Amino acid sequence: MQRIKSMFTLAVLGMCILGLSTASLAADKFEKEVEKEKGAVKLIREVQRGGYDIITAAELKNLIDSGQDILVVDTMPYKAYKKIHVPGAKQFLFPIPEMGAWDTKETDGKSKKDYEALLGADKHKTIIIYCGFVKCTRSHNGAVWAKTLGYKNVFRFSGGIFAWQGAKYPTEKIK
Repeated sequence: MQRIKSMFTLAVLGMCILGLSTASLAADKFEKEVEKEKGAVKLIREVQRGGYDIITAAELKNLIDSGQDILVVDTMPYKAYKKIHVPGAKQFLFPIPEMGAWDTKETDGKSKKDYEALLGADKHKTIIIYCGFVKCTRSHNGAVWAKTLGYKNVFRFSGGIFAWQGAKYPTEKIK
């Protein structure tokens, strides 16, 4: 009888622990949703302010595979770009904080003219700008400045190199 009582007590205790951990997981699920919402709203507001469009990893891969004449710009520091980047991407550093005025200290000493030279003369060319991941705003700065310089077809690849790698797409590096 004592053994049955002990087993019953253990079973009830186990169910209580399981119930508490499930409630804890549910709370985490809701808290995680708040974080997702913050990130999504931040991205949407950046896109609205910047006047550019966004593109997914799959859409960018399709554009590259189509052979369409596009320019892909990696806004990460050169050291990161050297290690891994989207095939064919060109590197141009932009800072993480929003850059309202051009600051050569934040662009590795490069000027607006340097950026415009990289982007090219065709203001209607499709330009895709990326950085590391969704929260990274280097690509936002790059896209805003492309629009400011008069380029019409500017896209931000918000998932960046992390999403590209997550999709298992090919990458390049500089030796």
